[in-house]
Amino acid sequence: MIRKIIHIDMDAFYAAVEQRDNPELKGKAIAIGSESSRGVVATASYEARKFGVHSAMPSSLAKRCCPNLIFVYPRMNVYKDISLQIREIFSQYTHLIEPLSFDEAYLDVTENFKENPSAILLAKEITKQIFIETQLTASAGVSYNKFLAKIASDVNKPNGICVITPEEAIPFIKKLKIEKFFGIGKVTAEKMHKMGIFFGSDLKKLSEHRLSQTFGKAGSYYYNIARGIDLRIVNPHRKRKSVGGENTFSTDLASLNEMEKALVPIVQKVFERLQKTNKFGRTLSLKIKFADFNVITRSKTLLTPIISFESLWKEALELLTQSYDHTFRVRLLGVSVSNFLSEEQEAVQLEIDWNLGFE
Repeated sequence: MIRKIIHIDMDAFYAAVEQRDNPELKGKAIAIGSESSRGVVATASYEARKFGVHSAMPSSLAKRCCPNLIFVYPRMNVYKDISLQIREIFSQYTHLIEPLSFDEAYLDVTENFKENPSAILLAKEITKQIFIETQLTASAGVSYNKFLAKIASDVNKPNGICVITPEEAIPFIKKLKIEKFFGIGKVTAEKMHKMGIFFGSDLKKLSEHRLSQTFGKAGSYYYNIARGIDLRIVNPHRKRKSVGGENTFSTDLASLNEMEKALVPIVQKVFERLQKTNKFGRTLSLKIKFADFNVITRSKTLLTPIISFESLWKEALELLTQSYDHTFRVRLLGVSVSNFLSEEQEAVQLEIDWNLGFE
């Protein structure tokens, strides 16, 4: 059976919410984020995007690109509430919903509550209902797998729908720039360019063995998507793979002592999130972004999971000390925990740890 997958992606979600709630911002170039010299743009309205402003751009650069840019501080609780409202709309059509973030999700409508065989009509109905209930627009991609549905949702933005049928998939992929492939980031794209890979047609020429040799486990994924193959299911129970937190500092950190002090609240926040989600992981990662925007990541996998603030702090501090280089100033620090135990492993491990602590 050919699956029918819809990818819904809200249009400039955070910015659109602010323009909806504040009529004075409608039609203006706005960015969600901090205007400070250390700020970063979370997202931008389409009016701002015309000037080259985009997410993850330093606020100082965004302001130079668009002198009339208006910065709006994010209201995450509001965005979350609207996201839940939209998810409720999805649930009227199918129980196979896989949220990726506040503003996008996959829906498998192969079988649906409306008993409508047309995924295209369902996508139109869903985006229409979102607008009626929220006054916000969404774009939709419709295809037979997640990869193509995700790519399609970006084709006719904003407020558009794109359909890629099985017959259209290969011709579409062949002409697709490699940078547009979901799962291929900037660094990988640059590496592919050096190999002479610029379009899907170039990627399709390489064997799975060659791609796996060059890109490791991701090689098989690249080989398959170049052929329109993506067997991943829409998973409503997709588990969190990591818990983390990071902070961009108002001024660059120049000494190890400054970095240690700055790391404390980040580790505290991560530990609180681990407690809230009831997760126990064995792999700790430290992210460092330097003043020149270069980023390094250092990781360590432990024999036993991290279940206390003290152990999390100890290991994070050890990674920081090992990575410290006094010749570079630091702009951002981040900590994440992954490689979580299963529920059965958690139960056994916690029993062991508690016994060790009290015997």
